[in-house]
Amino acid sequence: MQFDLKDLRLFLQVAQTGSLTRAAEQSHLSLAATSARIKALEEQSGMPLLVREARGVRLTAPGEAFLFHARALLEQTRQLQADLQEYGAGLRGHVRVFANTTAVTDFLPDILAAYLTQHPHISVDLQERPNARIADDIREGRADLGIIAGEVDTHGLASLHFSTDRLVLVTPATAGWLAREDVGFAEVLHERFVGMHRGSTLQGFLDQIGQQLGQTLKLRIQLSSFDAMCRMVAAGVGIAVVPESAAQRNRTVPGLHQVRLRDAWAVRPRYMLVRDAQALPPHVQALMAAVQDYHAPG
Repeated sequence: MQFDLKDLRLFLQVAQTGSLTRAAEQSHLSLAATSARIKALEEQSGMPLLVREARGVRLTAPGEAFLFHARALLEQTRQLQADLQEYGAGLRGHVRVFANTTAVTDFLPDILAAYLTQHPHISVDLQERPNARIADDIREGRADLGIIAGEVDTHGLASLHFSTDRLVLVTPATAGWLAREDVGFAEVLHERFVGMHRGSTLQGFLDQIGQQLGQTLKLRIQLSSFDAMCRMVAAGVGIAVVPESAAQRNRTVPGLHQVRLRDAWAVRPRYMLVRDAQALPPHVQALMAAVQDYHAPG
């Protein structure tokens, strides 16, 4: 099937207004021309996309699917135009980076701030993804560089180890917790937790571990940064699992205590994933070098 972008925009207007007449007016077309274009889309699709009613139109089930993909295609077209405009304005490179929660939240901001300052003609698209999906995204060309932690199927990819991610438990500095130097995750599942936001890869991982142990984490609040989580824990709201780097960064917060997790999964090697390191453009290789050389403050 081959579709004209103008026809996709017209279909979107029909779906939004629920009316061929109003869509025709907004598109500065005659009603007859609008109806003919929509009919041509249906013929190409091989099925009805709209139900015509006395007071307008509504989408069929295939029409809903068509609308979903039409929106995606139009958004991709808009992004293409924006990217090309940036290149026209002097942009010389673009890097798509997919990474897990810890990378996106904890250490990539520092790395990217320095990298973008040093490379003023480069732009970066940073997105948070689950570890397992990142490998698939790299294989299928949706991203240039992936950053994961833990064991993931990296078949067919170049996998470069650059550091180790250790998860720890942070707790209020009360007498009971101050007496503990380490603990197993199963021992604290009865406690109330401060968690990362919904959709966070780390939170999804911890939820999965809890389910494997036959428990559901009791979340009192979910936040978007490890620093905010540490402050909430210090205030006595609950306990939390955070990267050791975040716990160390917040070690001077009054009322915060750190406990080592004995679970093997708490120690996770970090890897950069690419399809072919040698074939990457210099600006992507420069970012990889910046990740490899990064040392967290403090």
